[in-house]
Amino acid sequence: MKIMPLLLSLSLGIALGAGAILWHHGGTASRAENGDGRTVLYYRHPHNPAIRSDEPRKDEMGMDFIPIYAGDTDPADEGSVRISPRVMQNMGVRTVAAERGALTPEIRTVGFVTEDEAGLAHVHLRTEGWIEDLRVRTTGEAVQAGQVLFRIYSPLLVNAQEELLQILRRGGPAEPARERLRALGLSRDTIREVESRGQALTRVPITAPRDGIVTALNVAEGMFVTPGTEVMRISDLSRVWVMLDLFEPQAAAVSPGSHVTLRLPTHPDRVLEGRLDYLYPTLAQPTRTVRARLGLDNPDGILRPGAWVEARLAATPTGEVVHVPVEAVIRTGHEDCVVIALEEGRFQVRQVALGQRAGDRREILAGIEAGDNVVVSGQFLIDSEAAVSVALARLETPDDSGDAHDDGVPAEGRINRVDREAQRVNLYHEPIPALGWPAMTMDFEVADGVSLEGLSPGDAVHIRIREREEYVYELTHIAPRQGDAP
Repeated sequence: MKIMPLLLSLSLGIALGAGAILWHHGGTASRAENGDGRTVLYYRHPHNPAIRSDEPRKDEMGMDFIPIYAGDTDPADEGSVRISPRVMQNMGVRTVAAERGALTPEIRTVGFVTEDEAGLAHVHLRTEGWIEDLRVRTTGEAVQAGQVLFRIYSPLLVNAQEELLQILRRGGPAEPARERLRALGLSRDTIREVESRGQALTRVPITAPRDGIVTALNVAEGMFVTPGTEVMRISDLSRVWVMLDLFEPQAAAVSPGSHVTLRLPTHPDRVLEGRLDYLYPTLAQPTRTVRARLGLDNPDGILRPGAWVEARLAATPTGEVVHVPVEAVIRTGHEDCVVIALEEGRFQVRQVALGQRAGDRREILAGIEAGDNVVVSGQFLIDSEAAVSVALARLETPDDSGDAHDDGVPAEGRINRVDREAQRVNLYHEPIPALGWPAMTMDFEVADGVSLEGLSPGDAVHIRIREREEYVYELTHIAPRQGDAP
């Protein structure tokens, strides 16, 4: 035998062996008996023996699943390896049972601190004028409610004050004039000062509406301003918001009230806790994430707007699910697998579908059942051994088909329908031991270059079947059987 073809065949066999890992669907096996008293363990897919069902059903092409009886050899047992106890000890093989129960997944993400919108105050004027006696010179200064921020000279305000004083001197109704001054932005204290002095203020004081920090200062001494000018912005940072970015699947697993734990890179010894207040209904751009918000008290000021935080959220607990330790899962980038410990020192690699992660546990959606013993140490060596064993078995297995060669496995059948435009035929074929197929009716695509001319429904034909890709088969040859009448 030539070395290069053998190496190529071995590589191909290993790849096929790895691709043939099981995908076990179903739970407790059915124990129904058929007419001759044989016990049916379960039913398997006619083309993919790894797909099982506890009850009779049909596949995507309408073919019946094949019953597997007690005592039969199941093709799904391929790929298992036997390891001696001494080798298992040297490999450090450890197993644990897959469990069933509820999990509380933990979501890890990042966020940033921002101002609480309820604690913002914007300082605008309601008339035009000139800024004088500016008391706040820089952003970041702390102010208190009622503190004078600056004074403004406005001819309109001076005229409105004079009108009030004239009404008071005449003894007329002064309330409308007071209301006008309040509408122009004068506080009640300033109006009382004007009345007590009996003289208009040429420079009207403007005071802080609340305690906080000046986070925006858009004027300077002597600047002319209008009602559209934002003079200052004052933020109350004693309470802040933390905005978290969640991917859509993560957002679906949390809700308002979910517990959140925060850590600050600048204060690694501090752990803050809170609960989600709100999930925004739209995606943030350009990250395409869902924003989640929680409010936190900030009495010592360590949460500064713009700072990043690390967050952990407790997601909504799952229902009763199968789960295994995280270290039991083998992730290749193309598939996820676990190694199952069978009886008598045998091990088998099974493909699984992964669900959510909760700490050191991982949910298994399909592939294994609760109680299956999964390998948590040494599984990578067992996985490699199983792939090599499958490859060697395929190299050593004789061809039972008699004349199978590279263009497909031979079989015989009878045509039911021909679709020349789609290059497809529907036919009934006899059992095909080389593929493990029983007699059945199915559709086949026809390979390029294979002619369907002269074929009609009812014709008995010779065919060759080739697996074009995994579980997808096509005819590489179809011709009438000589001497067989339609």
